[in-house]
Amino acid sequence: MTGTPRRAVRLLLVAAASLCVLLPLLRGATAAGAVVEFGLGRTEGVAAELGSALAMLTAFLVAGRAVDAWGWPRVLRWTLGAMVVGGTVAVTADRPWTYLLGRSVEDAGAAGVLIAALASVPVLNLPGRITRVVGGAIAGVATAFVLGANLAVRIDSLAGWRLGEAVLPVAAALLLLASLRLLPRDRLPRSTVRSGPVCGPGVAVAALLAVAGLELGPLRDWSDPLVGVLLCTAVALFAACRARSVLLARRRPEPPVPGVPVRAAGGAMAAGATLGFTQLALSAAVPVVLLQRGVTLTHVTLAMSGYGLGMLAAGLVARHWRLTPLTGSSLGLPLTAVGLASLHFLPADAGQAALLAGAVAVLVGFGLVVAQIPYLAGFLAALPRQRRAAASALYPVAILFGGVLGQTVPGSTALVTGEGGPRELGAVLWVACGVVALVAMLLGRPVVSLTVAAAAGTQHLLLVALAGERVADRPGAAVAALAVGAAMGLVAWSRRQQSERLARARASEIALQQAVLHPIPAHLGELRLTGHYQPATAGTGVGGDFFEAVRTPHGTRLLIGDVRGKGLQAVQTVTELLGCFRSQAHETADLGELAARLDRQLSRLAAARGDEELFATALLLQHRDGVDQVEVVNCGHLAPLRVGPDEVLTTPVPALLPLGLGALGLGPAPVPTPLALPDGSALLLHTDGLSEARNSSGEFYPLDERLSVLRAADPGRLVRGLAEDVRDWTHQLSDDIALIALTRA
Repeated sequence: MTGTPRRAVRLLLVAAASLCVLLPLLRGATAAGAVVEFGLGRTEGVAAELGSALAMLTAFLVAGRAVDAWGWPRVLRWTLGAMVVGGTVAVTADRPWTYLLGRSVEDAGAAGVLIAALASVPVLNLPGRITRVVGGAIAGVATAFVLGANLAVRIDSLAGWRLGEAVLPVAAALLLLASLRLLPRDRLPRSTVRSGPVCGPGVAVAALLAVAGLELGPLRDWSDPLVGVLLCTAVALFAACRARSVLLARRRPEPPVPGVPVRAAGGAMAAGATLGFTQLALSAAVPVVLLQRGVTLTHVTLAMSGYGLGMLAAGLVARHWRLTPLTGSSLGLPLTAVGLASLHFLPADAGQAALLAGAVAVLVGFGLVVAQIPYLAGFLAALPRQRRAAASALYPVAILFGGVLGQTVPGSTALVTGEGGPRELGAVLWVACGVVALVAMLLGRPVVSLTVAAAAGTQHLLLVALAGERVADRPGAAVAALAVGAAMGLVAWSRRQQSERLARARASEIALQQAVLHPIPAHLGELRLTGHYQPATAGTGVGGDFFEAVRTPHGTRLLIGDVRGKGLQAVQTVTELLGCFRSQAHETADLGELAARLDRQLSRLAAARGDEELFATALLLQHRDGVDQVEVVNCGHLAPLRVGPDEVLTTPVPALLPLGLGALGLGPAPVPTPLALPDGSALLLHTDGLSEARNSSGEFYPLDERLSVLRAADPGRLVRGLAEDVRDWTHQLSDDIALIALTRA
């Protein structure tokens, strides 16, 4: 597609996907005319529902394999052609079974179009852009939904059912011509990488039997022997296929075929099933409750159009703001439950009921889709290259199963046929709320699940308190409950966003600290070491204190110090000093000369900044293998402390001027001071943030006294004890703390 504008291809795919949304709308609007003309009864109605579900499921599974073999452009053309053929047969049919056959072929073609559109997303877009692309596509599909819903309600009366049925085949034919012009016709080469099916024939047959049983159960009767046989056979076949795959894997272990990560697939399937289930509950409940209040069919359609407006808003949000599964579900699922619970309490007045139902539809549409988009985008980005389209079928299959399961709820069929009452309405809506809360828990979002339950429960209590049993006469109570529930959803979303920002800030803090201050290794040469760094300001990660330990040809060398100043300029100074130390420690044999080079580096940095007061205290330590002493150069820093089993001593190390003042470059390099390091004792190097930590009374931390109490010669125990002890001493650090404890191994 190098010669085709990518935007034109995306518009073509959005238009093709919109056909899948418009199909059930136009089908529902023209069904009454077809029923009258052909005299369709209950048997034909059951056959139509069952044929549509089985045709779509079969198309999902077959189209996915076909896309992997021949590419999505070719399969898109084939399935658009199937829609044209099936729609034409249905429009020109003169017998009921011919009409039903044409409908099934058209449904299968629409399902294949959806698979081709989904499979094209990760091919045409980089993974990081998929969320925005999906959001834009959903916004386009939502626009088509709103226009199609308001067209469908008038098309039968204006043009008759046959012309109404002809709209989609004509649209599919136009898109087919556009695809022939815009998309390449060359066949993609087959992949040489082994690619097993996402599900075998046995699992596919089990899925078909399960859908057939779940469709027939509410349409005929759950006590029908055929329903029981279908469901039992499906379960047995699935169990047998699973057992066979486990046995084959044990007998002939083979390299695993790349597949979709379980987390991505599970989240997308759970979200898709929730979408299918909740859509069915909404489409079954809203028309019934509005028609019972005397709302005209035109205004019912306008109210249901709010669902498309909610989808449109969700798509635009995903396109302009970064959504993660956590933020999407935190915002969307509580709002969905709030909207579903509100349908119990629509006012009796027809106009007010229609307005409030439209607001509820907007809320549910936005909530459902804003929770879908991050899971769908993550799923598409994680699809394996070898069988991308076959795996992409999992999401629409989950939506289909969700809708089929929604039909099994007691009362849902009665609502769809117009025979349901308040009891059936309440059962369907509360089950849908429970499903939303359960899915929130399954997705690993217990806080969201609790918010969903709390929102729905608070809504109910508020309505009872404000309106008592006369809820229908108090529309203000319903509006207040809806507002409270929506506010709870927004609070949950805001709280989750803050948590994610905090987690990202903490991750950045850790990354910055590890990039500038390398962790002190536990063993280096013949030394055992433990380091600890605690910035005074939470969330910064790095301050003005620094340390480093490296293994060089001249022995093990350590550096610890404190830069004058705070903030980003101090961090930059620390980075310069540590970079110089890490390079020069390997090249400079004399420890005193190494200190002089650090002094010159800091002097050059001060001159470049024009800062005459830039300096850093530092202590350099060196240990050569096979000796029981260390060498120390102290540049204005605190002297090391020797912690033994009987006493704590301040070592006699003379202090030179700090680094950066140029004193070390005026004469000969400083001479290191030797310090004995006997067995059973440890040296503690620290910055003044430890000794100058204050308690609430302003008293300094009694370092010598506390070390006498701790008396831990083990570096790990010594550092951990000091870190905990100083936290207990002061309620808030005023300076950074850097510690290194070392002993001979």
